[in-house]
Amino acid sequence: MTEAVAAVVASFAAAVVNAIAGGGGLVSLPILFGIFPQAAPATLFGTNKSAMVWGTLWASVSYARHVRLPWATLLPALAAAIAGGCLGAWLVTQVSGTWLRQALPVLLSVVLVATLLQPDLGRHHVPRHGPRAEAAWATLIAAGLGVYDGFFGPGTGSFLIFLLVRVLGFDFLHALAGSKVLNTATNLASLAVFAWSGNVWWQLVPPMAVANVLGSMLGTRLALRHGSRFIRLVFAAVVGALILKTGYDACMRPPP
Repeated sequence: MTEAVAAVVASFAAAVVNAIAGGGGLVSLPILFGIFPQAAPATLFGTNKSAMVWGTLWASVSYARHVRLPWATLLPALAAAIAGGCLGAWLVTQVSGTWLRQALPVLLSVVLVATLLQPDLGRHHVPRHGPRAEAAWATLIAAGLGVYDGFFGPGTGSFLIFLLVRVLGFDFLHALAGSKVLNTATNLASLAVFAWSGNVWWQLVPPMAVANVLGSMLGTRLALRHGSRFIRLVFAAVVGALILKTGYDACMRPPP
């Protein structure tokens, strides 16, 4: 019972963070691994995604109602995200992700430094490409991060936000809104594979999912109220925390 309550609280807190800046797995996954130390990693990933997908879906619908999204860009990217998520979720059942765990702190550090060194990055919404080029770039980004999300996961939303800002020229609010749409697709795809392979604890899903939606409601409201500057600040804080967490895991913890 205590473990279930902790999982529900973790799901709520993760959704608040995830709705504002991505990186919700930074909150929920360490707690799940802590309270269920003997569980298979794939099972905890699958259970976490089965809850997180509902909050991410709620956030994507909420942002789509308030932010004008470029659907001509996002629709082909959605297909790529789904395919990538399926491939990544299958890969995690086949090969070790130890090498990626070692590289992740470095990749996140590049994201944080690039964000901090460019104070105007993501402040204004000025798309850099024409419709076809923008769709092509978004599709490439979604495919790559779809594979990453299904295979490993931590920081997917943050990477999506950063690349939509840096490559496509979106401001942080539009990038956040677009990332939620794409992240929903990658979560659904990878969840389908985890469920098919039996790597979900369904008894935990309903309460965790409800908590995740409630947390997403709070996070989305805060982001819409305070705009791109607030999102940028939370984004930098989340990426910084991700660097510390993943760096610790890479250096101090033995591979599972």
